[in-house]
Amino acid sequence: MIEMIKELIQYRHLLYMLTWRDIKIKYKQSVMGFFWAILMPMLIVAAGILVKKGFSMVSGRPLELTELASVSVKAIPWAFFVGSIRFATNSLTGNSNLVTKIYFPREVFPISAVFANFFDFIIASVALTLILAIAGIGMSINLVWLPFLIFLLVLLACGIGMLLSCANLFFRDIKYLVDVFLTFGIFFTPVFYEASMFGKWESALLLNPVGAILEAINTVVVFHKSPDPFWVAYAAIWSFGGLLIAWFIFHRAEFKFAENI
Repeated sequence: MIEMIKELIQYRHLLYMLTWRDIKIKYKQSVMGFFWAILMPMLIVAAGILVKKGFSMVSGRPLELTELASVSVKAIPWAFFVGSIRFATNSLTGNSNLVTKIYFPREVFPISAVFANFFDFIIASVALTLILAIAGIGMSINLVWLPFLIFLLVLLACGIGMLLSCANLFFRDIKYLVDVFLTFGIFFTPVFYEASMFGKWESALLLNPVGAILEAINTVVVFHKSPDPFWVAYAAIWSFGGLLIAWFIFHRAEFKFAENI
């Protein structure tokens, strides 16, 4: 594993070039430009507000600002995760001409797909920060948790993206299954709602490591509290452990890529 990390560091310039290439392809000759970075989060937020409004009408209580803020805060990292997985899954087959050429660590493809989507995440986060500041959502010392939580989400996306890109190279219908799971995954992940709404089923929802990370982000940003250390540790185990396992599987299968692509 240490050798694989050293090799990736050695090819860091290639990783940078592939990431920058993906960013330029996305925005080149684009009518809306950087607006694409906030379009998907905006659609998720709009859908979430509609769901929240429905909940408030059924319960007979007014819709609170913190509820709207929670949907917004969780929509952006969710959009980043979905975009990362979708692009990473197709990263090897989409670069088949390079995979069959000279040797370099092929994991740069799914990782660069995640980093390219992280660029969109940064743009959307800046826009959200301005909106939250205008809306009066304050800041607290608990925001020191935020970089670590985002780091866990990036690692988790890299691990899952690496594993799915490898699987999609051997079984081309994986990308269709991924699209289905990502489409309906939002209903099983606390984006439109808080896991605490489900009482004793809260723990079942947080078994999804993405849900645990999103809830922790919401806790520190909107409610200005420290996240639950148990669920942060749980998400960290999935992020670090999942990446190591996925990387090992990817590396073991790498020598078969050229003959199966």
